[in-house]
Amino acid sequence: MNTVFTEMDVVMEVVNIQCGMMCQVVRPHVDDVARLCKCGVSDEGCAALTSALRSNPSHLRHLDLSRNNLGDSGVNSLSAVLENPHCKLEKLELCGCGVSDEGCAALTSALRSNPSHLRDLILTRNNLGDSGVKSLSAVLENPHCKLETLG
Repeated sequence: MNTVFTEMDVVMEVVNIQCGMMCQVVRPHVDDVARLCKCGVSDEGCAALTSALRSNPSHLRHLDLSRNNLGDSGVNSLSAVLENPHCKLEKLELCGCGVSDEGCAALTSALRSNPSHLRDLILTRNNLGDSGVKSLSAVLENPHCKLETLG
């Protein structure tokens, strides 16, 4: 039996998630949505997740990593996935992930490289300064940018 889930919803507190192993199991089965809120995913776990996404970038449409300690290094890893023209991610939620201006710069660069799919970028409850907000806002001026929600 070949089962494909259209949505994965993992909302639990786990101190140290084995994200790499989870990604190997989940990668062929998640088609549209992955909610990994408050799962204890760190920047290392995010690197494993982005590795899985790089190998199959065209399926996932909505990724919610809110309330995980990704930091800027985790966001840098995610940005590399967003730069891929085959990435079809439309919604990325990173609420309360420890993102600062450095992470915003990486996201800005990714959105400049591949402006055509991401529609919602949610960054509430992070450590964004003026420069990070300004750089992301500048992306909205690109006529190819599909971003509708920057929050």
